[in-house]
Amino acid sequence: MAAADELTFQEFEEATDLLAKTPDAATTRSDQLTPQGHVAVAMGSDESYGAEEETEESDKAMLLQGEKQQPGFWTFAYYQSFFDVDTSQVLDRIKGSLLPWPSHSFVRHRLRNRPDLYGPFWICATLAFVLAITGNLTLVLAQRRDPSIHYSPQFHKVTVASITIYCYAWLVPLALWGFLQWRKGIRERMGPYTFLETVCIYGYSLFVFIPTVVLWLIPVPWLQWLFGVLALALSAAGLVLALWPVIREDTRPAAAMLLSTVVLLHSLLALGCKLYFFQPLPLEHMASLPQATSLPPATLLPSTLPRAITTS
Repeated sequence: MAAADELTFQEFEEATDLLAKTPDAATTRSDQLTPQGHVAVAMGSDESYGAEEETEESDKAMLLQGEKQQPGFWTFAYYQSFFDVDTSQVLDRIKGSLLPWPSHSFVRHRLRNRPDLYGPFWICATLAFVLAITGNLTLVLAQRRDPSIHYSPQFHKVTVASITIYCYAWLVPLALWGFLQWRKGIRERMGPYTFLETVCIYGYSLFVFIPTVVLWLIPVPWLQWLFGVLALALSAAGLVLALWPVIREDTRPAAAMLLSTVVLLHSLLALGCKLYFFQPLPLEHMASLPQATSLPPATLLPSTLPRAITTS
């Protein structure tokens, strides 16, 4: 017993000497003895503990900085994410709009819950400028065939085409999205697309009209109508197949009415572009044909009748 007390006293003396050398050291005695039965002495300084606390605080600050708040919709950073796409993604979505397939959903397999505004914006802009340019080229080519046709640049067609295309690509999806949101409250199983997904579907569906408008430069009326019908059928089929997964959960009359409205509005857009930008050319004769001038009716022609000569 005395030997154990002596050993403990010796250990405390060693700890006291150690603390004398390092005043900032701290000692702790654990409830369980070490294998040698010695007292556990923990050395440290206030600076080291403060450094650990600062490290923890810096880690928390880094975590908080990592969780960035979502910017408001009125800021530029909010819309910047919708233009963050590469060329391969845009081409893949254009391919999906040109080759619709019933078993492949455009939203699920092409968009993958990441709608973009880059593709729809430039598709609408390209279609508007192509419509205006080809509409003017039609007049130029017609003038070369018939000199009596007078051509003057029609710059207003750019404005008309831009307003028509962009209003269609934004207002119609907005109305469709609002209708689906309203039907969602009635039919709980319906899961409508977001507004940007709907805009993305409509924007990419217009791509097929860009090469079609270029082909309308061919001055063959029946061929122009054939290209227009094929483009309309392909684009409308892409719209119907993309919207069908969220419409089929509704009642049959509502689904039929909605799909009929979608196809009808799409047909009116294609028909309006064809009739307005490629309308029959009016013949404007700048100079009238030369006409024979007639003498005034009061003018009397001299008599040419020969006089009778009498012989005596």
